[in-house]
Amino acid sequence: MSTAEGEATPPRTDYQSNRRFGDFPLSREVLLGIADRGYVTATGVQAASIEPALAGRPMVVRAKTGTGKTAAFCIPLAERVAVGARSPSVLVLAPTRELAQQTGEEAAVLLSHKDVTVAVLVGGLAIGDQTDALSAGAAFIVGTPGRVLDHLRRGNLDTSDITAVVLDEADEMLSMGFFEDVTRVLEALPKGLQVLLFSATLSPDTRKLIDRYMVDPLEIMLSTDADRVEGIEHHLYEVAPGQHKMRALIGIIDIEDPASAIIFCNTREDAATVAAFLDRQGLDAQLISGELPQTRRSAVMKAVKRGEVRFLVATDVAARGIDISDLSHVINYSLPEDPAVYLHRTGRTGRIGKKGLAISLFSASAMGTRAALESVHGIPLIERALPPEERLVELRVDRQARMIRDAMGNLVFETFMPTVRALIARPDGEALLAAALRAFFQWDRTRRARISAPEADDGATAEPTSERPAREPRRGRDDGPRGRRGDDDRKRAPRTEPTIESLDALLGVEDAPAAPAEAATSTPAVQPPADEAAKKKRRRRKRKKKGPMDGDASSVAGAASADDDDAAPDDVTLDDVTLDDAAPDDDALMVDATPPESLDDLDHLLSTD
Repeated sequence: MSTAEGEATPPRTDYQSNRRFGDFPLSREVLLGIADRGYVTATGVQAASIEPALAGRPMVVRAKTGTGKTAAFCIPLAERVAVGARSPSVLVLAPTRELAQQTGEEAAVLLSHKDVTVAVLVGGLAIGDQTDALSAGAAFIVGTPGRVLDHLRRGNLDTSDITAVVLDEADEMLSMGFFEDVTRVLEALPKGLQVLLFSATLSPDTRKLIDRYMVDPLEIMLSTDADRVEGIEHHLYEVAPGQHKMRALIGIIDIEDPASAIIFCNTREDAATVAAFLDRQGLDAQLISGELPQTRRSAVMKAVKRGEVRFLVATDVAARGIDISDLSHVINYSLPEDPAVYLHRTGRTGRIGKKGLAISLFSASAMGTRAALESVHGIPLIERALPPEERLVELRVDRQARMIRDAMGNLVFETFMPTVRALIARPDGEALLAAALRAFFQWDRTRRARISAPEADDGATAEPTSERPAREPRRGRDDGPRGRRGDDDRKRAPRTEPTIESLDALLGVEDAPAAPAEAATSTPAVQPPADEAAKKKRRRRKRKKKGPMDGDASSVAGAASADDDDAAPDDVTLDDVTLDDAAPDDDALMVDATPPESLDDLDHLLSTD
């Protein structure tokens, strides 16, 4: 750590210093806000940063993920905002919508005793509400580069009184392709203002930005490229040839039984497939990816932070900088190509000195990432093996039995006992009972989704409905341009599209007995009929052929503003998910050379026959 003499206090550890917040020159109002957050002792990065920031010094701060960087700049900037301020005084730029909203929530609590409001400017939400917040006198502004730039172009954001700007997770913001947007925003701000740059890593592009916009910055270096987050145990489960990753994933979940976990996927297709499958297995799972409407992303994150979601299935872009208290596990459905992405993912657990467990599904295609993690970052990767199939079946049946017991409640079921005994004695009894169980789990999934659905949600269950034709999702600015690191929307040749039933069968050991026709017809249909799916494809093809809609040129130009996030993408449907896309780097791990036809194929891998 290099600092000017006397300006930064060396931290005792990454997660705790020898300084309490009452030791800093902070006002009563800000100290009350800090107490509301439950903070008592500053972390290392906070102890080193608060006083220089209060003094107005430009700063470059590098610290590990999960060490309290957000509060390290929010606290001093909350202090610098005048009581009752009614014009923008501070601007914070963040790479993703979720991180911006998270920072806005932090600032709002810290400023709650100063009569100061916070405005969060992100894409995917109505721009009118954000304009109203700015007009009402918000003084602490947090946003993503694209939407902030849009407000600047529209004349909504007055920058004349802004005295400080923060570039949060700067390296990630630039790696996602926001260099041009960030520089345009900085050019629109008053000259000579305080610039604070916080990041876990520093790339050459970040250094260019520092040289261009910062004069003699104070550099506080609390981490290096080889650093890793302490307190996290790292496990590897190898997926053998002939074994499908989804089967391995459900086995790991049954073995580890995590209280809460983020499951990271390399692609959006992977994320949608995993979330839908876990939901079909009766597990509390929610999907968050860059193509979901912002209202749904926000609702899911609120539910996660309230502890109402056990498994959050996410892509790297959507989960950038997310802070979830007491997250016990991080699961990598696929190892990322970039070891730095692995460090960021696993840093979601073990935050502020807590313990965590990182689990990764591993195949031969990820040997390079594994070697870099072990040799460069010194991470001890512990190889684990899945137990025998018989034990996995026992664990799965135990979980399903618990789910049935939990749903029983005060249900009167004794009158069905003679029917059960009679069914067991029938030649087709097993098939009939299997169909009944399938219907029960579908009902229970719907029941739980209705009880715990995120507020203000427009259908953000892991398995989206298909009430309207699926459209090609529009890419938001906040998700980064194509071809950059962190982009999880890899383009591939079209694959065979499964229905929701085909993934289920991949989890069976043997072919499950076919249910009789009368039992099968009693099971609620999850997918639209084949002719409806064909109609959807024809509608999508027609939309692709159509040009811009006729209308007023000015309205069309307004719609195509700098921030395309204004038009949120439509809901994701499982018509858009292909299992082959869900495991692009593990084609050799497929059970057969051809992809399964539906989610039912995955369910079938869990058959106990």
